[in-house]
Amino acid sequence: MTERFKYKFNDLFNPTLKALHSLGGSASVSEIEDFVVELLNLTEEEIGDIHRGTTTKLNYRLRWARNYLKNYGLLENSERGVWALTPKGLKTDEVDPKVVGRKVRELNKKKRKAKQSESIDIINESSDETEENEITWKEELLNKIKDISPAGFERLCQRFLRELGFQNVEVTGKPNDGGIDGKGILRLGGILSFHVVFQAKRYKETVSPSVIRDFRGSMSANVDKGLVITTGRFTREARKEAQRDGALPIDLIDGDSLAEKLKELKMGIQVEFVEKVNVNINWYDSI
Repeated sequence: MTERFKYKFNDLFNPTLKALHSLGGSASVSEIEDFVVELLNLTEEEIGDIHRGTTTKLNYRLRWARNYLKNYGLLENSERGVWALTPKGLKTDEVDPKVVGRKVRELNKKKRKAKQSESIDIINESSDETEENEITWKEELLNKIKDISPAGFERLCQRFLRELGFQNVEVTGKPNDGGIDGKGILRLGGILSFHVVFQAKRYKETVSPSVIRDFRGSMSANVDKGLVITTGRFTREARKEAQRDGALPIDLIDGDSLAEKLKELKMGIQVEFVEKVNVNINWYDSI
C-alpha cells in the first residue's frame, strides 16, 4: 500500500516546537496536531493515513516527536495530557533533528547500561515503550468493542454516559431515526440541565462531515447539544462541522478518547501498579 503520509517522526520536531511556541507555550495533543496540519498544509488523505488500528501515522509519529523532544529537555507533560515548553524549550525555536535523535539515543543507551530501565519509565511518562504499550491496549479494547453487537454498543454508550454523570439516559435507536441512538440529561451543579441526544457509531476508520450534518438535521428544537461517539476517528472537516458557527453544537468522542475515558472510569479495564523497592545501602552504614 502506498504511504500517503511521508513525514517521519524526526521531521516533526520543529513543527511541534513551532506549534507550542505559537499556542502560548502549552497545548493539548489535539491542538498540536491541528496546528501541524495547518503548518504542513496536509491533505485529508495524508491526515487519515492509518498506522495501525484507528491510529493515524500523523498521530503516532507526533507522539514519537514529543517523546524525543521531552527526553532532549525541551518539553514536559502533565497527567491531563497537556504538553508545555520547558525553560530550555522556551529559548529554543528550532533544533537539528539529527542532533536531537543522536543525543536521545545516547541517553537511552546510557540508561540501559546503568540498568535503570524501570526508573526511566517513571521519569519519562511518555517513553517509547510506554507509548507502544498504550497503543496496544487501546487497539485491543477498540477491536473488542467493534466485535460486540450494535445493541451491545448502544448499551455500552448508555452505561458510559451514566458513569459520566448523565441522567435519564435512554437508548431510542430505531430504523429511520436520522441517526439518533439515544438521549439523556446532563445536570451541572444540580441547577443547570442540558438535554443531549447521542449517536453511537462503530466505525473502523473515519467519520465524515456528512455524518455530522445528517445527525444535526435529525435533532429537534428542544435539544441543547448533540454527541457522537465512535470507535473510529473524525476527519478534520467533521470536527470543524461539529463546531460550526451558528449551528447547534455537537461534541465528539473518537476511539482514542473513548478508550481513555473507559480506562478512567474503570469500565472493563484494570490498571496494575508495580511496586518498586529501592534499598538505600548507605543507610545501613550509618547505624
